[in-house]
Amino acid sequence: MFKPTGSWVALPTPYDKNGKIDFGVFKEIIDRQIEYGTSELFVMGSAGEVTLLTPEERETIVKKVIKLTKGRIPVFFNASYTLTKDAVQFAKFAENEGADGLIFTAPPYLLPPQSAILEHLRACMRAVSVPVGVYNNPSRLGVELEVDTLVTLAKEMPNFIVDKEAVPSVAHLVEVKRQVGDKLNILCCDAPGYSIVLPTLAVGGNGTANIGGNIIPEEMALISRPWDSIEKVEESRNTYFKYYPLLKALYWFSNPIVIKAAYELLGLPLGGIRRPYPDLEVEYKEDLRQIMTDLGVIDKYRVN
Repeated sequence: MFKPTGSWVALPTPYDKNGKIDFGVFKEIIDRQIEYGTSELFVMGSAGEVTLLTPEERETIVKKVIKLTKGRIPVFFNASYTLTKDAVQFAKFAENEGADGLIFTAPPYLLPPQSAILEHLRACMRAVSVPVGVYNNPSRLGVELEVDTLVTLAKEMPNFIVDKEAVPSVAHLVEVKRQVGDKLNILCCDAPGYSIVLPTLAVGGNGTANIGGNIIPEEMALISRPWDSIEKVEESRNTYFKYYPLLKALYWFSNPIVIKAAYELLGLPLGGIRRPYPDLEVEYKEDLRQIMTDLGVIDKYRVN
């Protein structure tokens, strides 16, 4: 069963001038990822403004993105909903449309106990046969998926194959790897505030689930390769250190505020951002431009 590895990039959702989803631009950013060596794509995560999309928009994105990517690059879709029945229904829909994989989270906002999260995820995973994973992101969801929950699911669910981690705890990563690392591929968030990219790879993790690859796709592909040689260790570390200031900038505010501003600086505007998210303020955009210029990002990736 396919397991994500390397650079797994979370895409933003582009809009046209009327605020509708722009699938022409969607194709452009997908093609760009394939060109520069991204391993997999993640669609409708926090970077994709998933909470600001209607159910109908989410279904349309699944249908059209699958047509743009099938046979070209694997794509996992966020199948998270507050109600278990809604998550199950959407997951079945995406599987029927041909999704390569699905990602589930703890139900947002509710702050359920760990036992309820376990039952929710069991129901979601049992509803489909495609590869599935979890996104452990307590800063967005309010609750953390504990190691015991992940271990239980890994032992019970044959299609649970990837753990997408955004928890700033190396101890957590070590326990997951130690207990079920032969079953689950572990990929971590690239948020510098957590700084778990290098520790994840060092403990035997399989890559990164990142937003940085939107702006520096080739560099994130280098950073995110599993460490199976000293050459890859050194290249990963050196590249990560070099582009660390840009990753910090991309996380100045909630995703995808800065990502969309960075795309615009590269000559690929994604049609703004939905309210209540604000556009990036001018002074921050100029600081971002300077960082991208100093690192050679604009010269390399500018769309002519």
